[in-house]
Amino acid sequence: MTYTLRIADIPVSERPRERLLTNGANNLATAELIAILLGTGQGSGKLSAVGLGQYILQQLSQHKRDPLDVLRDISPQELMAIPGVGPAKATAITAAVELGKRAFQFRPSEKAIMDSPAAAAAALSHELMWQTQERFAVLLLDIKNGLIGTQVISIGTATETLAHPREIFREAIRQGTTKMIIAHNHPTGNVEPSEEDIHLTVQLLQGAQFLSIPLLDHLILGNGNHQSLRETTDLWDEYPQGE
Repeated sequence: MTYTLRIADIPVSERPRERLLTNGANNLATAELIAILLGTGQGSGKLSAVGLGQYILQQLSQHKRDPLDVLRDISPQELMAIPGVGPAKATAITAAVELGKRAFQFRPSEKAIMDSPAAAAAALSHELMWQTQERFAVLLLDIKNGLIGTQVISIGTATETLAHPREIFREAIRQGTTKMIIAHNHPTGNVEPSEEDIHLTVQLLQGAQFLSIPLLDHLILGNGNHQSLRETTDLWDEYPQGE
């Protein structure tokens, strides 16, 4: 007979809920977070909630993708196909995933000040952060870096987007933009810039110099992360923007 450790057998201080209250959610393993959503395992003599959480992640890994990437877009019906996951557990997980995505999909208030890469990434998260296709967007700013508007310029495939400098600057000129921040997403979640990203940034910095519309940053977003090319490259030293 195979014995599986139950939540009740774990010392109170080591149980997922108690650990979350003491140490914070970011210190819990993914299986423990799922266990809190599940509440219970599969019943007497079977998997505990933590064990079931581990089993769910194991099943999701068969998709040849990161389990969290699969979980992000999974349906309740797909979850219920996993043994031990019924309607209540499936809906709790999908509701939590959706709530997490909405928390990232922040829409800034009118005239919000874009004074950091984090603020710009938050303003663009709804359009870019969790998309399965590459998108290119621009934040249109006034002279005090206040947000005038957000515009998605182009939508590409899962691995490639199409954006031309003229399309970006056309929108900036049309809106009477004083400054701007550009951004695109990497659906893979890897926010390192490609050679094409660097080349496009150089083109845009040169165009911004010519048009006197300073480009403040180029952000890459993906799966909850972001990277500022202004902070990680020397391009703004090479092509000063006269801000």
